[in-house]
Amino acid sequence: MTGASGGALLVVGDVVTDVVARHRGPLAVGTDTAASVRRLPGGAGANVACWAAHEGCGDVRLLGRVGTDASAWHERELAACGVRPLLVVDAAAPTGTVICLVDTADSAERTFLTDSGASLRIGPDDWSDALLDGVGRLHLSGYLLFSEPSRTLVSVALSAARASGVPVSLDPASTGFLAALGVDRFLGLVEGVDVLLPSRDEACLLTGLPDAADAAAKLSRHVPLVIVKLGAQGALVARSGAVRARVAAVTASPRDSTGAGDAFTGAFLAALLAGAEPGEAAAAGCRAGARAVERVGGRPPRAACRGPADG
Repeated sequence: MTGASGGALLVVGDVVTDVVARHRGPLAVGTDTAASVRRLPGGAGANVACWAAHEGCGDVRLLGRVGTDASAWHERELAACGVRPLLVVDAAAPTGTVICLVDTADSAERTFLTDSGASLRIGPDDWSDALLDGVGRLHLSGYLLFSEPSRTLVSVALSAARASGVPVSLDPASTGFLAALGVDRFLGLVEGVDVLLPSRDEACLLTGLPDAADAAAKLSRHVPLVIVKLGAQGALVARSGAVRARVAAVTASPRDSTGAGDAFTGAFLAALLAGAEPGEAAAAGCRAGARAVERVGGRPPRAACRGPADG
């Protein structure tokens, strides 16, 4: 099913508000550190959906959960990027917020402070099998695995997708949360996924192997197709216990690495849906990732999104 093409892309995942603080050099503990601070729409699932639409996928849908505090803003931002927002508004929890600390003196590397808010409350009651109507591929954000309600949603969505013949991809999302969840538990939860898209660190954590290629090969014995994102070193494509392709990175001048992996995933999935082979799709992912690190925030340029310009 990894080569399926056509149909819509349904993303199920997190929608959050990013507060991006770009500073230079170490934080001055106990006093002030000068920074450029911006409030931007984010969330791994939402970013993937926006990049997939940006890369030419004509029908992208996003199921997520937000609070009443920012639901209208997030709906507008998603729609402006060509994504059909299917947002559940939670009256009891605020929209998730992530503070992104970006060190501009260190290859734009970032550290996250995460309050997942309403995103962690998405659950099986928010799912309907009708969501798969017309869908050619389902993508699940790995952040869904880090709370009990959303883990149950993953199980329900995977079962429905298998019954409908819809291939499923998943991005593990976070080494910190993965370590807390446990490797064995993670691998059990993703049984039935067709494509796994870990970063180098996530792949190594999930296998206990220090080499990304070895980790990719080992993971591809659990999941039919594994794409390991290597940042400035490109990507690896692994199947049936072996690395089948090494994809070169695209040169970039990084400003902010927030959302670069999401950009890769969105472009990769858009290419797969258009009929590309995994290696070609990974090359599209590398191109999108390079563009993503050259801008602040996790979304594609608004000028290239469908909808009104940002005011």
